[in-house]
Amino acid sequence: MIYIGVTGWGDHDSLYKTGVSARDKLSVYAGHFPIVEVDSSFYAIQPQSNAEKWVSETPDSFRFVVKAYQGMTGHQREEIPFKDKGEMFEAFRQSLTPYIKAGKLGMVLFQTPPWFDCRRENVDYLRYSREQLADFPVALEFRNRTWFDPAFYDKTLSFMEKENWIHGICDEPQAGEGSIPIVLQAANKEKTLIRFHGRNVHGWNKPAGGNWREVRFLYRYNDQELEEWKERLQILKQQTKDIYILFNNNSGGDAADNAKQLIDLLNIRYEGLAPKQLGLFEDI
Repeated sequence: MIYIGVTGWGDHDSLYKTGVSARDKLSVYAGHFPIVEVDSSFYAIQPQSNAEKWVSETPDSFRFVVKAYQGMTGHQREEIPFKDKGEMFEAFRQSLTPYIKAGKLGMVLFQTPPWFDCRRENVDYLRYSREQLADFPVALEFRNRTWFDPAFYDKTLSFMEKENWIHGICDEPQAGEGSIPIVLQAANKEKTLIRFHGRNVHGWNKPAGGNWREVRFLYRYNDQELEEWKERLQILKQQTKDIYILFNNNSGGDAADNAKQLIDLLNIRYEGLAPKQLGLFEDI
């Protein structure tokens, strides 16, 4: 099965009619896509009450990809607001409880930072992190090319498979060490994750001045670029049962449109989505 969605549900204006409040957006979103990435969990470990609300607003078949907290992945360079790493991981594990109870946790996304390169101490930390999240499906997404340098390519894939990581495959610009190539290899027979970041090569690495984050994911995939993925997905379907696809190219509001474009291209028709909210006269 191929599940397609986008990262977050608040900023995709093409999905929402005028007047839809922020608190109602997830229930509307769930009428369009079967999965979503929770990115607020990256900035702070979310209280269970938030997850309970989100779970209650989505259909039984809906799944969440919960992004790991930045203190866990190495993005947060200042002191973590916890007594120690163990307490931090425990708090995150507890935050997943509502998704687990509802059967709606697709996976956790453990995305490493661009400076997290392939060396022994980082491999050791990944082992530690996987042990801390041993009871959950966890996707690993690298953001440093050294993990897939020729000397480490096979070892990286073998490591992910042995440690029971889900491979987080990326479609992104090829812009030096802070980007990785498309690696069409599953590490888990049950699940594989693909995230589409766009191909804005000029905006990928932090330029001098301006709001970098507003242009980094500024990109709209064209038909030909999405067509390329039909064959790639056929390759991955031979290696893994379920494929989760998330579009993250939303600096210009393109993610939701590209996600729908790929759904149509693959001729997918999802069952069990939330009922679409009808506007005035639409039910007549």
